[in-house]
Order: sequence, then structure tokens, then C-alpha cells
Amino acid sequence: MKSKSRNKKAYASAGVDVDLGNKLKRGIQSLVRQTHGPQVLGKIGGFGGLFRANFSGMREPVLVTSIDGVGTKLKVAFALDKHDTVGADLVNHCVNDIAVVGARPLFFLDYIGCGKLEPRVFQELLRGFSRACQSAGCALIGGETAQMPGMYHKGEYDLAGCIIGVVDRGNIIDGRKIRPGDVILGLESNGLHTNGYSLAREILFRKMRLKATSRLPGSEKTVGQELLRVHKNYQPLLVKIPSGMIKGLAHITGGGLIDNLPRILPGNCDAVIETKNWRVPRIFQVLEENGKIDPQEMYQVFNMGIGMVAVVSARDAERAMLMLKAKRIGQIVRGTGRTLLSF
Repeated sequence: MKSKSRNKKAYASAGVDVDLGNKLKRGIQSLVRQTHGPQVLGKIGGFGGLFRANFSGMREPVLVTSIDGVGTKLKVAFALDKHDTVGADLVNHCVNDIAVVGARPLFFLDYIGCGKLEPRVFQELLRGFSRACQSAGCALIGGETAQMPGMYHKGEYDLAGCIIGVVDRGNIIDGRKIRPGDVILGLESNGLHTNGYSLAREILFRKMRLKATSRLPGSEKTVGQELLRVHKNYQPLLVKIPSGMIKGLAHITGGGLIDNLPRILPGNCDAVIETKNWRVPRIFQVLEENGKIDPQEMYQVFNMGIGMVAVVSARDAERAMLMLKAKRIGQIVRGTGRTLLSF
């Protein structure tokens, strides 16, 4: 028994507190259970999460998966010591990534890598995961928390998340039916979402010498509040649309409108975006003006106020706009699979 005690103490002295990790994981079981339905089997903390697949009503269910991180948005969370939003960012980003093919989320797994496990930070992160999973109807089925002394700066960590969803093969949205004359609709974003933060931080904090607690010029919010706005989950809106109405969906993440729309375009089509058809949020105006960034690059780095794009036929455009609370931001024309911006 003495030898075992010494081993534990030695590991904790090296920076990995196994007992603290176990205690914290036991403490978050209620948050995790709140996301579980009858499909989740087994106890929390096993070697693998168990999910009973029941796809009644689907003729040919297809599993859809995606994995992602939050990027350097985490640096803003560190600066403000506020950690309850980035977990929700991660879940919502992943939900949107599979929603573009028509999938509904089934379960989510998280990864937290840190130098030292801080109980309050860990609790805030898990609250964010749990809240977003509940809103998305998605089970938080498992995760991994790795304590790695020397890998991260003090007070910092990294996040990653993997999501699994399902769609009936006949209802997959893949853009193949997009044709010239179709209408492009834009769903408003809630700020930067989870992309472009390295450039945004360079402009706001280095060039403009602002702090996270500084007031954003022309806004009532602080820089930190603006940058920590939670990434929107569009899936609840998208599921209300009748099957077959949406021909293509693009989640506007890294690469902006310029690089994400071509991912769903047939090779003989271009997407013409009328940039004056919506009001670009103040944060992007501040970044463009103070960073002296070319407008074309702005639309390749940032979402510019459009977080999700839907392509529908002209006859369905008005109805889809109302259901999605979207704006008409462009049209499909003959071309070679590119996004063209009209200023």
C-alpha cells in the first residue's frame, strides 16, 4: 500500500493528478446524463460509449461524422477567464457540419487537453457541452481529458469534438441538383463563430492595442463579448424545411463564402453573391478598416454575417426565406464551380 501511495504522489508531483481527474469526472455525471435518452446504454465512464441504433422510418440510414476544434477563439476565453461558451461553440459547429447533408445529430464526444486540470474551468467547459448537446438533441456520450504538463502554457487548454449523425440516403443534400437560375439564401451568423480569430486578434489586440475588456468601436459590447458570441446552431431551423426543397447547404466556416460554396456546386455552376443584400455586422467593418484588408480576402477569412447558405429553386425561394428567416444573397449562374462576389 505504501508503494502505491508513493506512486500516486510522484505522478501528482509530476503534474498529473489522477485522483482529481477522477473526482471531477464523477462530479459532472449529472450534466452528461441530462443529454442522454433511452438510446444511450451502459454507465458513464466506460471504455467506450454505447448507443442503441434505432432508425425506424428510414429506408437506408447513413451515418455521418465530423470532427473539429475551436481554434484560437480559445485565446479570448483564456484572456477573459470565461469558459462556458467555447464548449457550446464546438458542439454547434459540429452539428452544423453534418446538418449540411441533411443529418440529425445522434451523439457527441469531446476531448480536452490541458497542462493542469482546473476544476472550475473543467466544470464550465462541460456545462457548455451539455447545454449545447441538449439543445441539439444530441447525447454527450463520452470524452477524454488529458493532463499533459509542459504541453500548454499555464491556464491554457485545447478542445476537439467528434459528432455522429444519421440521414436517410434518399434525403442526403449534396448539391447535385443545383442548376443555373437557383436562388442563394443566407442565414445570419452571430459574429465570427469559430473562424478567423488569428487575424482578428492580430488586428484588435496588436494593431489597435485594444484589450478584451475594451469597448469595441461603434458598439455597446466589449471586444471580448463580441468575440465570444456563441456559434449558432442552424439545424433546428433546417429540419423544418420540407424534404427536397433545399438543393444544397454550405456551412460558412474557414474559407468564408469564397471557399465554402464551391464545395457544393456542380462543376458547371458559379455562385454570384450580392454583398449589398445584407448588413455586414460591425465587428467585420472594424476588422476590415483597421486591418486594411482587401474586401475579397475578408470574404475568404470571415463569414461576414452569413453563417449558413441554402440553395433553392426560384419557385421555392420566398417560402424558404420565411421558414429559414433568411435573406436572398445571390443566384446560381453558368460557370466553373466558383464563388463570384458582386460589391
